[in-house]
Amino acid sequence: MYDPKSLKAEEFISHGEILETLDYAEKNKDNVELIDSIIAKAELRKGLTHREASVLLACDIPEKTEKMYQLAEQIKKDFYGSRIVMFAPLYLANYCVNGCVYCPYHYENKHITRKKLTQEEVAKEVIALQDMGHKRLALETGEDPVNIPLEYVLECINTIYSIKHKNGAIRRVNVNIAATTVENYKKLKDAGIGTYILFQETYHKESYLKLHPTGPKHNYDYHTEAMDRAMEGGIDDVGLGVLFGLELYKYEFAGLLMHAEHLEAVHGVGPHTISVPRIKHADDIDPSKFDNGIDDGIFAKLCALIRISVPYTGMIISTRESQAVRERVIRLGVSQISGGSRTSVGGYEDEERPTDTEQFDVSDQRSLDEVVRWLMEMGYIPSFCTACYREGRTGDRFMSLCKSGQIQNCCQPNALMTLKEYLMDYASEETKVIGEALIEAELANIPKDKVRDICKDHLEKIENGIRDFRF
Repeated sequence: MYDPKSLKAEEFISHGEILETLDYAEKNKDNVELIDSIIAKAELRKGLTHREASVLLACDIPEKTEKMYQLAEQIKKDFYGSRIVMFAPLYLANYCVNGCVYCPYHYENKHITRKKLTQEEVAKEVIALQDMGHKRLALETGEDPVNIPLEYVLECINTIYSIKHKNGAIRRVNVNIAATTVENYKKLKDAGIGTYILFQETYHKESYLKLHPTGPKHNYDYHTEAMDRAMEGGIDDVGLGVLFGLELYKYEFAGLLMHAEHLEAVHGVGPHTISVPRIKHADDIDPSKFDNGIDDGIFAKLCALIRISVPYTGMIISTRESQAVRERVIRLGVSQISGGSRTSVGGYEDEERPTDTEQFDVSDQRSLDEVVRWLMEMGYIPSFCTACYREGRTGDRFMSLCKSGQIQNCCQPNALMTLKEYLMDYASEETKVIGEALIEAELANIPKDKVRDICKDHLEKIENGIRDFRF
Protein backbone atom coordinates (compact mmCIF):
# COMPACT_ATOMS: atom_id res chain seq x y z
CA MET A 1 0.00 0.00 0.00
CA TYR A 2 1.25 3.47 -0.88
CA ASP A 3 1.57 5.64 2.21
CA PRO A 4 3.67 8.80 1.81
CA LYS A 5 3.64 9.33 5.59
CA SER A 6 5.09 5.90 6.32
CA LEU A 7 8.74 5.64 7.39
CA LYS A 8 9.09 2.27 5.66
CA ALA A 9 10.76 2.48 2.26
CA GLU A 10 8.52 -0.08 0.58
CA GLU A 11 5.42 1.86 1.63
CA PHE A 12 6.40 5.40 0.62
CA ILE A 13 8.09 4.03 -2.53
CA SER A 14 5.39 1.50 -3.36
CA HIS A 15 6.21 -0.76 -6.32
CA GLY A 16 2.53 -1.48 -6.85
CA GLU A 17 1.64 2.21 -6.84
CA ILE A 18 4.35 2.96 -9.40
CA LEU A 19 3.11 0.20 -11.72
CA GLU A 20 -0.46 1.46 -11.39
CA THR A 21 0.73 4.99 -12.07
CA LEU A 22 2.60 3.97 -15.22
CA ASP A 23 -0.42 2.03 -16.45
CA TYR A 24 -2.69 5.03 -15.76
CA ALA A 25 -0.26 7.35 -17.54
CA GLU A 26 -0.04 5.10 -20.59
CA LYS A 27 -3.83 4.85 -20.84
CA ASN A 28 -4.22 8.63 -20.58
CA LYS A 29 -1.26 9.85 -22.61
CA ASP A 30 -3.61 11.04 -25.37
CA ASN A 31 -6.36 12.28 -23.05
CA VAL A 32 -6.18 15.94 -24.05
CA GLU A 33 -8.77 17.10 -21.54
CA LEU A 34 -6.87 15.49 -18.64
CA ILE A 35 -3.51 16.71 -19.92
CA ASP A 36 -4.79 20.27 -20.20
CA SER A 37 -6.18 20.12 -16.66
CA ILE A 38 -2.84 18.89 -15.30
CA ILE A 39 -0.94 21.64 -17.11
CA ALA A 40 -3.47 24.17 -15.76
CA LYS A 41 -2.79 22.89 -12.24
CA ALA A 42 0.97 23.14 -12.85
CA GLU A 43 0.53 26.77 -13.85
CA LEU A 44 -0.48 27.52 -10.23
CA ARG A 45 3.18 26.85 -9.24
CA LYS A 46 2.13 24.46 -6.46
CA GLY A 47 3.56 21.31 -8.04
CA LEU A 48 2.08 18.05 -9.27
CA THR A 49 1.60 14.58 -7.84
CA HIS A 50 3.69 11.71 -9.16
CA ARG A 51 0.67 10.39 -11.06
CA GLU A 52 -0.19 13.71 -12.68
CA ALA A 53 3.43 14.27 -13.69
CA SER A 54 3.67 10.74 -15.08
CA VAL A 55 0.78 11.46 -17.43
CA LEU A 56 2.66 14.46 -18.81
CA LEU A 57 5.80 12.37 -19.20
CA ALA A 58 3.89 9.73 -21.16
CA CYS A 59 2.23 12.34 -23.37
CA ASP A 60 4.00 12.72 -26.72
CA ILE A 61 1.70 15.28 -28.35
CA PRO A 62 4.21 17.86 -29.67
CA GLU A 63 2.22 21.00 -28.88
CA LYS A 64 1.54 19.80 -25.33
CA THR A 65 5.20 18.98 -24.79
CA GLU A 66 6.16 22.44 -26.01
CA LYS A 67 3.68 23.94 -23.56
CA MET A 68 5.33 21.95 -20.76
CA TYR A 69 8.73 23.33 -21.78
CA GLN A 70 7.45 26.89 -21.84
CA LEU A 71 5.89 26.46 -18.42
CA ALA A 72 9.06 24.91 -16.97
CA GLU A 73 11.09 27.84 -18.25
CA GLN A 74 8.69 30.35 -16.71
CA ILE A 75 8.52 28.53 -13.36
CA LYS A 76 12.31 28.44 -13.26
CA LYS A 77 12.36 32.23 -13.76
CA ASP A 78 9.63 32.78 -11.17
CA PHE A 79 11.44 30.85 -8.43
CA TYR A 80 15.11 31.30 -9.29
CA GLY A 81 15.26 34.23 -11.67
CA SER A 82 18.36 34.17 -13.87
CA ARG A 83 20.68 32.92 -11.12
CA ILE A 84 22.77 29.78 -11.57
CA VAL A 85 24.56 28.55 -8.45
CA MET A 86 28.15 27.37 -8.96
CA PHE A 87 29.89 24.52 -7.15
CA ALA A 88 32.63 21.92 -7.56
CA PRO A 89 32.94 18.32 -6.37
CA LEU A 90 35.92 17.39 -4.21
CA TYR A 91 36.83 13.70 -4.18
CA LEU A 92 38.44 12.71 -0.88
CA ALA A 93 38.94 8.98 -1.43
CA ASN A 94 37.89 6.16 -3.74
CA TYR A 95 38.25 3.14 -1.46
CA CYS A 96 34.97 1.23 -1.45
CA VAL A 97 33.61 -2.05 -0.06
CA ASN A 98 30.50 -2.12 -2.25
CA GLY A 99 30.04 -4.13 -5.43
CA CYS A 100 27.98 -1.58 -7.41
CA VAL A 101 28.14 -2.77 -11.01
CA TYR A 102 27.84 0.72 -12.56
CA CYS A 103 30.62 2.41 -10.55
CA PRO A 104 34.39 2.03 -11.15
CA TYR A 105 35.01 2.28 -7.41
CA HIS A 106 33.46 -1.18 -6.85
CA TYR A 107 35.75 -3.33 -4.74
CA GLU A 108 36.40 -5.92 -7.47
CA ASN A 109 38.04 -3.33 -9.74
CA LYS A 110 41.68 -4.21 -9.13
CA HIS A 111 43.32 -1.94 -11.71
CA ILE A 112 41.95 1.42 -10.64
CA THR A 113 44.37 3.38 -8.46
CA ARG A 114 43.06 3.61 -4.90
CA LYS A 115 43.79 6.84 -3.10
CA LYS A 116 42.85 8.74 0.05
CA LEU A 117 43.84 12.36 0.57
CA THR A 118 45.85 13.33 3.61
CA GLN A 119 44.82 16.54 5.37
CA GLU A 120 47.79 18.26 3.74
CA GLU A 121 46.54 17.10 0.34
CA VAL A 122 43.01 18.23 1.19
CA ALA A 123 44.41 21.68 1.95
CA LYS A 124 46.22 21.79 -1.40
CA GLU A 125 43.04 20.78 -3.24
CA VAL A 126 41.08 23.48 -1.42
CA ILE A 127 43.64 26.15 -2.28
CA ALA A 128 43.50 25.09 -5.94
CA LEU A 129 39.70 25.36 -5.87
CA GLN A 130 39.85 28.72 -4.11
CA ASP A 131 42.27 29.97 -6.75
CA MET A 132 39.63 29.15 -9.36
CA GLY A 133 37.05 31.17 -7.41
CA HIS A 134 34.91 28.43 -5.90
CA LYS A 135 33.07 29.04 -2.62
CA ARG A 136 30.88 25.91 -2.44
CA LEU A 137 32.04 22.29 -2.56
CA ALA A 138 30.36 18.89 -2.65
CA LEU A 139 32.42 16.20 -0.91
CA GLU A 140 32.52 12.77 -2.55
CA THR A 141 33.92 9.46 -1.28
CA GLY A 142 33.53 5.75 -1.67
CA GLU A 143 32.10 3.71 1.20
CA ASP A 144 34.73 2.02 3.35
CA PRO A 145 34.31 2.08 7.15
CA VAL A 146 37.99 1.22 7.69
CA ASN A 147 39.70 3.53 5.20
CA ILE A 148 37.06 6.28 5.18
CA PRO A 149 35.41 6.43 8.60
CA LEU A 150 33.12 9.34 9.38
CA GLU A 151 35.81 10.82 11.60
CA TYR A 152 38.00 11.23 8.52
CA VAL A 153 35.22 13.06 6.66
CA LEU A 154 34.65 15.34 9.66
CA GLU A 155 38.37 16.09 9.83
CA CYS A 156 38.35 16.97 6.12
CA ILE A 157 35.39 19.32 6.62
CA ASN A 158 37.25 21.07 9.43
CA THR A 159 40.35 21.39 7.23
CA ILE A 160 38.35 22.79 4.32
CA TYR A 161 36.71 25.47 6.43
CA SER A 162 40.04 26.42 8.01
CA ILE A 163 41.83 27.30 4.76
CA LYS A 164 41.92 31.03 4.01
CA HIS A 165 44.04 31.75 0.96
CA LYS A 166 44.36 35.25 -0.50
CA ASN A 167 40.69 36.31 -0.83
CA GLY A 168 39.55 32.69 -1.05
CA ALA A 169 37.41 30.78 1.42
CA ILE A 170 35.07 27.82 1.07
CA ARG A 171 31.88 29.06 2.66
CA ARG A 172 29.80 25.94 2.41
CA VAL A 173 30.52 22.22 2.18
CA ASN A 174 27.77 19.91 0.96
CA VAL A 175 28.31 16.21 1.56
CA ASN A 176 27.56 13.20 -0.64
CA ILE A 177 28.51 10.14 1.41
CA ALA A 178 26.95 6.76 2.06
CA ALA A 179 23.81 6.29 4.13
CA THR A 180 24.60 6.34 7.83
CA THR A 181 23.10 6.58 11.31
CA VAL A 182 21.16 9.36 13.01
CA GLU A 183 24.10 9.93 15.35
CA ASN A 184 26.47 10.36 12.42
CA TYR A 185 24.09 12.77 10.72
CA LYS A 186 24.09 14.81 13.92
CA LYS A 187 27.88 14.94 13.73
CA LEU A 188 27.73 16.15 10.12
CA LYS A 189 25.21 18.81 11.13
CA ASP A 190 27.49 19.95 13.97
CA ALA A 191 30.39 20.13 11.50
CA GLY A 192 28.48 22.82 9.58
CA ILE A 193 27.58 21.04 6.37
CA GLY A 194 25.07 22.52 3.96
CA THR A 195 23.04 19.93 2.07
CA TYR A 196 23.30 16.18 2.58
CA ILE A 197 23.10 14.52 -0.83
CA LEU A 198 22.46 10.85 -1.50
CA PHE A 199 21.48 9.38 -4.86
CA GLN A 200 19.01 6.52 -4.75
CA GLU A 201 20.53 5.23 -8.03
CA THR A 202 17.28 3.33 -8.74
CA TYR A 203 13.95 3.10 -6.93
CA HIS A 204 13.20 -0.29 -8.47
CA LYS A 205 14.02 -2.62 -5.57
CA GLU A 206 14.63 -5.77 -7.61
CA SER A 207 16.98 -3.89 -9.93
CA TYR A 208 18.59 -2.13 -6.96
CA LEU A 209 19.52 -5.44 -5.34
CA LYS A 210 21.04 -6.75 -8.59
CA LEU A 211 22.98 -3.53 -9.20
CA HIS A 212 24.30 -3.58 -5.61
CA PRO A 213 25.04 -7.29 -5.15
CA THR A 214 27.43 -6.94 -2.21
CA GLY A 215 28.39 -4.49 0.49
CA PRO A 216 26.38 -2.33 2.90
CA LYS A 217 24.75 -0.47 0.01
CA HIS A 218 22.93 -3.71 -0.87
CA ASN A 219 20.41 -2.87 1.89
CA TYR A 220 17.68 -1.11 -0.11
CA ASP A 221 15.57 -0.10 2.87
CA TYR A 222 18.46 1.35 4.88
CA HIS A 223 19.62 3.34 1.85
CA THR A 224 16.16 4.60 0.87
CA GLU A 225 15.27 5.65 4.42
CA ALA A 226 18.52 7.61 4.85
CA MET A 227 16.93 11.02 4.29
CA ASP A 228 14.53 10.43 7.16
CA ARG A 229 17.45 9.64 9.47
CA ALA A 230 19.33 12.71 8.19
CA MET A 231 16.38 14.94 9.03
CA GLU A 232 16.00 13.27 12.41
CA GLY A 233 19.67 14.13 12.94
CA GLY A 234 18.97 17.81 12.31
CA ILE A 235 19.95 18.12 8.65
CA ASP A 236 16.99 19.90 7.10
CA ASP A 237 18.41 20.37 3.59
CA VAL A 238 18.68 17.07 1.71
CA GLY A 239 19.27 16.30 -1.95
CA LEU A 240 17.72 13.46 -3.94
CA GLY A 241 18.75 11.95 -7.27
CA VAL A 242 18.64 8.85 -9.44
CA LEU A 243 21.18 7.62 -11.97
CA PHE A 244 19.17 7.67 -15.16
CA GLY A 245 19.99 4.71 -17.38
CA LEU A 246 19.96 1.98 -14.74
CA GLU A 247 16.19 1.34 -14.85
CA LEU A 248 13.25 2.46 -17.01
CA TYR A 249 13.12 6.24 -16.76
CA LYS A 250 9.35 6.46 -16.25
CA TYR A 251 9.63 4.20 -13.22
CA GLU A 252 12.48 6.27 -11.78
CA PHE A 253 10.64 9.53 -12.38
CA ALA A 254 7.58 8.33 -10.47
CA GLY A 255 9.72 6.98 -7.63
CA LEU A 256 11.70 10.21 -7.38
CA LEU A 257 8.55 12.30 -7.07
CA MET A 258 7.09 9.88 -4.52
CA HIS A 259 10.22 10.33 -2.42
CA ALA A 260 9.78 14.11 -2.62
CA GLU A 261 6.13 13.73 -1.61
CA HIS A 262 7.18 11.57 1.33
CA LEU A 263 9.67 14.13 2.67
CA GLU A 264 7.05 16.86 2.38
CA ALA A 265 4.38 14.74 4.09
CA VAL A 266 6.55 13.57 6.98
CA HIS A 267 8.95 16.45 7.57
CA GLY A 268 7.13 19.39 6.04
CA VAL A 269 10.13 20.02 3.79
CA GLY A 270 10.71 18.53 0.36
CA PRO A 271 14.12 18.01 -1.21
CA HIS A 272 16.37 21.07 -1.24
CA THR A 273 17.89 19.75 -4.47
CA ILE A 274 17.27 17.06 -7.07
CA SER A 275 20.19 15.87 -9.19
CA VAL A 276 19.79 14.39 -12.66
CA PRO A 277 22.91 12.37 -13.55
CA ARG A 278 22.99 9.91 -16.45
CA ILE A 279 25.25 6.89 -16.47
CA LYS A 280 28.52 7.61 -18.28
CA HIS A 281 31.62 5.73 -19.35
CA ALA A 282 34.23 5.16 -16.66
CA ASP A 283 37.10 2.83 -15.86
CA ASP A 284 35.75 -0.75 -15.99
CA ILE A 285 32.25 0.57 -16.80
CA ASP A 286 30.64 0.45 -20.25
CA PRO A 287 27.32 2.33 -20.23
CA SER A 288 26.17 0.48 -23.36
CA LYS A 289 25.81 -2.66 -21.23
CA PHE A 290 22.87 -1.05 -19.46
CA ASP A 291 19.65 -1.29 -21.43
CA ASN A 292 17.82 1.75 -20.12
CA GLY A 293 19.84 4.68 -21.44
CA ILE A 294 17.90 7.81 -22.40
CA ASP A 295 18.53 10.22 -25.24
CA ASP A 296 18.92 13.98 -24.92
CA GLY A 297 15.29 14.66 -25.80
CA ILE A 298 13.90 12.45 -23.04
CA PHE A 299 16.49 13.86 -20.63
CA ALA A 300 15.32 17.41 -21.39
CA LYS A 301 11.69 16.44 -20.82
CA LEU A 302 12.56 14.83 -17.48
CA CYS A 303 14.29 18.03 -16.36
CA ALA A 304 11.34 20.17 -17.44
CA LEU A 305 8.82 17.97 -15.64
CA ILE A 306 10.86 17.85 -12.43
CA ARG A 307 10.82 21.65 -12.47
CA ILE A 308 7.04 21.70 -13.03
CA SER A 309 6.35 19.00 -10.45
CA VAL A 310 8.66 20.24 -7.67
CA PRO A 311 8.91 23.95 -8.51
CA TYR A 312 10.74 24.98 -5.34
CA THR A 313 13.61 22.50 -5.56
CA GLY A 314 17.09 23.33 -6.77
CA MET A 315 18.03 21.16 -9.74
CA ILE A 316 21.64 20.11 -10.24
CA ILE A 317 23.48 19.04 -13.38
CA SER A 318 27.15 18.15 -13.39
CA THR A 319 29.95 18.05 -15.94
CA ARG A 320 28.84 14.53 -16.83
CA GLU A 321 26.82 16.35 -19.49
CA SER A 322 28.14 18.26 -22.49
CA GLN A 323 27.97 22.01 -22.93
CA ALA A 324 25.10 21.63 -25.42
CA VAL A 325 23.01 19.46 -23.10
CA ARG A 326 23.65 21.72 -20.12
CA GLU A 327 22.66 24.77 -22.14
CA ARG A 328 19.35 23.16 -23.06
CA VAL A 329 18.33 22.00 -19.59
CA ILE A 330 19.44 25.15 -17.75
CA ARG A 331 16.64 26.88 -19.64
CA LEU A 332 14.17 24.17 -18.62
CA GLY A 333 14.83 24.13 -14.91
CA VAL A 334 18.40 23.47 -13.80
CA SER A 335 19.54 25.99 -11.17
CA GLN A 336 22.91 24.64 -10.02
CA ILE A 337 25.88 23.49 -12.10
CA SER A 338 29.47 22.50 -11.51
CA GLY A 339 32.32 24.20 -13.31
CA GLY A 340 35.97 23.30 -13.81
CA SER A 341 35.19 19.94 -12.20
CA ARG A 342 37.49 16.99 -11.79
CA THR A 343 36.25 13.62 -10.60
CA SER A 344 39.66 12.27 -9.57
CA VAL A 345 40.98 12.00 -6.03
CA GLY A 346 43.49 14.83 -5.84
CA GLY A 347 42.57 16.05 -9.31
CA TYR A 348 42.72 19.81 -8.78
CA GLU A 349 46.29 20.31 -7.63
CA ASP A 350 47.70 18.60 -10.74
CA GLU A 351 47.76 20.89 -13.74
CA GLU A 352 47.18 17.93 -16.04
CA ARG A 353 43.79 16.28 -15.65
CA PRO A 354 44.48 12.89 -13.95
CA THR A 355 42.30 9.97 -15.02
CA ASP A 356 43.55 7.03 -12.98
CA THR A 357 41.14 7.68 -10.10
CA GLU A 358 38.20 9.22 -12.01
CA GLN A 359 34.70 8.15 -11.03
CA PHE A 360 33.32 8.98 -14.49
CA ASP A 361 34.33 10.71 -17.71
CA VAL A 362 33.83 14.49 -17.68
CA SER A 363 32.04 15.71 -20.80
CA ASP A 364 32.30 19.45 -20.11
CA GLN A 365 36.01 20.07 -19.47
CA ARG A 366 35.96 23.87 -19.62
CA SER A 367 37.55 25.94 -16.87
CA LEU A 368 35.39 27.70 -14.28
CA ASP A 369 36.15 31.03 -15.94
CA GLU A 370 34.95 29.71 -19.30
CA VAL A 371 31.75 28.36 -17.74
CA VAL A 372 31.09 31.65 -15.92
CA ARG A 373 31.58 33.65 -19.12
CA TRP A 374 29.36 31.24 -21.09
CA LEU A 375 26.55 31.63 -18.54
CA MET A 376 26.78 35.42 -18.61
CA GLU A 377 26.77 35.50 -22.39
CA MET A 378 23.43 33.66 -22.20
CA GLY A 379 22.11 36.24 -19.73
CA TYR A 380 22.44 34.19 -16.53
CA ILE A 381 23.99 35.37 -13.26
CA PRO A 382 26.60 32.90 -11.97
CA SER A 383 26.14 32.91 -8.19
CA PHE A 384 28.71 31.86 -5.59
CA CYS A 385 26.35 32.73 -2.75
CA THR A 386 26.09 30.67 0.47
CA ALA A 387 24.35 33.29 2.62
CA CYS A 388 21.21 31.21 3.27
CA TYR A 389 23.25 28.58 5.12
CA ARG A 390 25.10 31.15 7.16
CA GLU A 391 21.91 33.04 8.02
CA GLY A 392 19.93 29.94 8.92
CA ARG A 393 17.61 30.05 5.91
CA THR A 394 17.45 26.28 5.56
CA GLY A 395 14.72 23.66 5.66
CA ASP A 396 11.23 25.05 6.13
CA ARG A 397 12.56 28.60 6.55
CA PHE A 398 14.10 28.50 3.08
CA MET A 399 11.10 26.72 1.57
CA SER A 400 8.57 29.21 2.91
CA LEU A 401 10.53 32.06 1.36
CA CYS A 402 11.08 30.16 -1.89
CA LYS A 403 7.46 29.08 -2.32
CA SER A 404 6.24 32.62 -1.68
CA GLY A 405 8.74 34.10 -4.13
CA GLN A 406 10.35 36.23 -1.41
CA ILE A 407 13.69 34.43 -1.56
CA GLN A 408 14.66 36.51 -4.59
CA ASN A 409 14.95 39.56 -2.32
CA CYS A 410 17.83 37.76 -0.64
CA CYS A 411 19.26 35.81 -3.56
CA GLN A 412 19.41 38.55 -6.19
CA PRO A 413 21.68 40.91 -4.18
CA ASN A 414 23.86 38.03 -3.01
CA ALA A 415 24.21 36.61 -6.50
CA LEU A 416 25.35 39.95 -7.89
CA MET A 417 27.74 40.57 -5.01
CA THR A 418 29.39 37.17 -5.18
CA LEU A 419 29.70 37.55 -8.94
CA LYS A 420 31.37 40.91 -8.33
CA GLU A 421 33.81 39.18 -5.96
CA TYR A 422 34.61 36.60 -8.59
CA LEU A 423 35.18 39.23 -11.26
CA MET A 424 37.54 41.23 -9.05
CA ASP A 425 39.55 38.30 -7.71
CA TYR A 426 39.62 35.56 -10.34
CA ALA A 427 38.12 36.44 -13.72
CA SER A 428 39.99 36.83 -16.97
CA GLU A 429 39.82 40.29 -18.55
CA GLU A 430 37.25 39.18 -21.12
CA THR A 431 35.04 37.63 -18.44
CA LYS A 432 35.42 40.73 -16.28
CA VAL A 433 34.20 43.04 -19.03
CA ILE A 434 31.15 40.89 -19.74
CA GLY A 435 30.41 40.53 -16.04
CA GLU A 436 30.58 44.22 -15.22
CA ALA A 437 28.19 44.96 -18.09
CA LEU A 438 25.81 42.24 -16.84
CA ILE A 439 25.80 43.63 -13.29
CA GLU A 440 25.05 47.14 -14.53
CA ALA A 441 22.21 45.82 -16.69
CA GLU A 442 20.76 43.85 -13.76
CA LEU A 443 20.91 46.86 -11.46
CA ALA A 444 19.12 48.99 -14.03
CA ASN A 445 16.32 46.45 -14.43
CA ILE A 446 15.72 45.23 -10.88
CA PRO A 447 12.15 46.40 -10.27
CA LYS A 448 12.32 46.82 -6.49
CA ASP A 449 14.18 49.97 -5.44
CA LYS A 450 15.06 48.49 -2.06
CA VAL A 451 16.82 45.54 -3.65
CA ARG A 452 18.57 47.79 -6.12
CA ASP A 453 19.82 50.05 -3.32
CA ILE A 454 21.04 47.07 -1.28
CA CYS A 455 22.97 45.84 -4.30
CA LYS A 456 24.57 49.20 -5.02
CA ASP A 457 25.50 49.79 -1.37
CA HIS A 458 27.17 46.43 -0.94
CA LEU A 459 28.86 46.39 -4.30
CA GLU A 460 30.59 49.57 -3.10
CA LYS A 461 31.60 47.76 0.09
CA ILE A 462 33.14 44.96 -1.95
CA GLU A 463 35.17 47.53 -3.86
CA ASN A 464 36.47 48.69 -0.46
CA GLY A 465 37.40 45.20 0.65
CA ILE A 466 34.35 44.38 2.82
CA ARG A 467 33.33 40.84 1.87
CA ASP A 468 31.25 39.21 4.63
CA PHE A 469 27.76 40.17 3.47
CA ARG A 470 24.69 38.11 4.35
CA PHE A 471 21.07 38.78 3.39
